[in-house]
Amino acid sequence: MNSSRHQYVDRDTGMVVEERPYADRWIQALYSPLLENAAWLSRVASSRCTSRLLGYLNYDNLLSSRITGMDRFLRAHGINADEFVGLPGQIDTPRKIFERKIKYWECRPLPLGRRCVLCPADARVMVGPMNGQSGLFIKNKFFDFAELLGNDRGDWHTVFRDGEFAVFRLTPEKYHYTHLPVTGRVADFYSIAGRYHSCNPNATVQLLNSYSKNRRVVTVLDTNCEGGTGVGRVAMIEVVALMVGHIEQLYSEHAYDNPQPLKQGMMVQIGAPKALFRPGSSTVVLLFQPGYIRFADDLVRNQPRASVCSRHSAVLGLPLCETDVKVRSLLAYATEGVSHG
Repeated sequence: MNSSRHQYVDRDTGMVVEERPYADRWIQALYSPLLENAAWLSRVASSRCTSRLLGYLNYDNLLSSRITGMDRFLRAHGINADEFVGLPGQIDTPRKIFERKIKYWECRPLPLGRRCVLCPADARVMVGPMNGQSGLFIKNKFFDFAELLGNDRGDWHTVFRDGEFAVFRLTPEKYHYTHLPVTGRVADFYSIAGRYHSCNPNATVQLLNSYSKNRRVVTVLDTNCEGGTGVGRVAMIEVVALMVGHIEQLYSEHAYDNPQPLKQGMMVQIGAPKALFRPGSSTVVLLFQPGYIRFADDLVRNQPRASVCSRHSAVLGLPLCETDVKVRSLLAYATEGVSHG
């Protein structure tokens, strides 16, 4: 399979789409196996200073908007200006595009029917179990389970061991607010220091456990409370990446009104805005306790498609295809009729 190409499945249409990874040649060179001994270069490239500089050059420098042209940029990346909160003409720089608010209550409606878990972002997703007996045991390439949650954070490793996971990769043109996948009470909330490695597919497959090396914010939600979704405890890990300098917690129960930081013990609602990545590509990882959820059939069906050219497949040696999903769309159903003692 051609490792220079990366494709994904568009969930809405079922079509296979070619991705054009951002700054691809530079990132391929930086994370090439040929440079694996140049640890100093990786440290410089993934430092906070480098990330801030690249963020300024790409998102804050006014020349970038003049050179690119906002209308052309929107068309090239399939960004629908009708979704924007406010007048499209006010979104006149790359940073404003990446930090945009959308009318999610109209253009990202909640699924109807059964008790479910939602996608926390507009992103490309992979799902799987953390049970080593599974043929989809891919998590060790993308994250070290204990390190991801923080090695000194009590018993969360035991709580989520042998459960399920979902990895959501946000590309730079995406809407960069995250939304809550469930309703529940905040059981824990903390930050973990780390680097700013790229989330480009080439970087993630070459750099072992990259998601647990980057700076990240961990939120553990208890959904087995009154009014909760009832899918046990759910960990939501928001991971920074190259050109992402900050994750701002902006929980709002209605639209984007009265944003507030999360606090332990706070009750939060499914589908509500949670945080904003400022800006660039980034990642969200969800962890679930074993036996509480089953992933949507189409996501499971798409993932092993061998006909899709994926850099993940080329390097890992097994078919591994991402699906492009919308925030607040269906991720998983609650498992019915199972005792969770």
